[in-house]
Amino acid sequence: MTEPTSLLPRILIVDDSRIVRATIIKHIRDRFDVREEADGEAGWEALLVDPTIQLVISDMSMPRLDGYGLLERVRNSGIARIRETPVIMISGDEDEESRQRAKDLGASDFIAKGIGTAELLARLGTLVALVRTHEALEETRAQVAIDPATGVLTRIALLRQTEQALSFAQRHGGEVSAVLIGFDRIDELAAAEGGPVAEMLVAQFSRLLAGTVRREDLLGRWTERELAIASPGITEVQARAFAERLRLAVARADIRHQGRPLTATLSIGVASSPADTAAGAEALMTVAEARMVKARGEGGDRVAGGGDRGAAAFAGEGIDQALARVALGEGAMLRPHLARLGLRLLPLLRLIDDEFHFGLPLADLEKRLSRHAKTV
Repeated sequence: MTEPTSLLPRILIVDDSRIVRATIIKHIRDRFDVREEADGEAGWEALLVDPTIQLVISDMSMPRLDGYGLLERVRNSGIARIRETPVIMISGDEDEESRQRAKDLGASDFIAKGIGTAELLARLGTLVALVRTHEALEETRAQVAIDPATGVLTRIALLRQTEQALSFAQRHGGEVSAVLIGFDRIDELAAAEGGPVAEMLVAQFSRLLAGTVRREDLLGRWTERELAIASPGITEVQARAFAERLRLAVARADIRHQGRPLTATLSIGVASSPADTAAGAEALMTVAEARMVKARGEGGDRVAGGGDRGAAAFAGEGIDQALARVALGEGAMLRPHLARLGLRLLPLLRLIDDEFHFGLPLADLEKRLSRHAKTV
């Protein structure tokens, strides 16, 4: 009894000879589901639209796009599924140089046009088994990377991906901020309402947060009842402003369980690289975690960051960061830099004045700001 066609491994045969295609199909049709195309271009289009193809058998010489061109496209594809597909090249009268060229382009194996059934099935079976093993490993890895209760990254996956973000930022002179989020008095809530209620609160908050952060942000479960975010390209000031909005949203939220109101507040710690000189992802998260614990120890419902570094640390900040500090009530830290910030705003003020004809005294303002900037 043969296996249903829909469950058979699918193979794409690309050859301009109908006879060659028919011969190969005759050998393998009881063990494989076959799709056939007559040239490399058609074969490439089939790979793009058919994700069930697990292996390709291709001739070297074909019209439109030959086997070398098809193989090169496969190995250079931006789609991992295609890029990792095994490709077996059909060799006929080609010389050793042609075979070496195919090897260099990434051919997985070679078969002769007169190959026997047993050998062909053995070759194909080995490669398909490797594909399935790889797919199973990838699926397992993906499952392990996601926390089943919250749907966000596990701690290990979060640290691994944050490490990659830090490496990229260090190479390109960028920043990565870490935000550690914990519910205040959640153990008391669990004791009063039951552990499942606390778990439900963390899970629902995780889903809410997942829909709030940017696509490039990394959101994970740090401990059983704490979450962490790594934000590439975000300064600590910007991260603190986001954390403050988050804290306020939770503090003002009408959270209920079985009709009864639940009081929920957050303690949030923020750290940033390179400002906090943390060596690696775990070190950066640990700094943010320590600040979260500090915020909780001071009564909770607050955000703690590295604001004790002094005003001099903020000399290089731009307008966005300055506005974020004002929103956080830290405008006093900006006083030594107001003249510089004012000069950076002048092009925008000129554009506004040109548009609305306010007649702003911009020349005098620039002169005064320049004078103050020199004295600071």
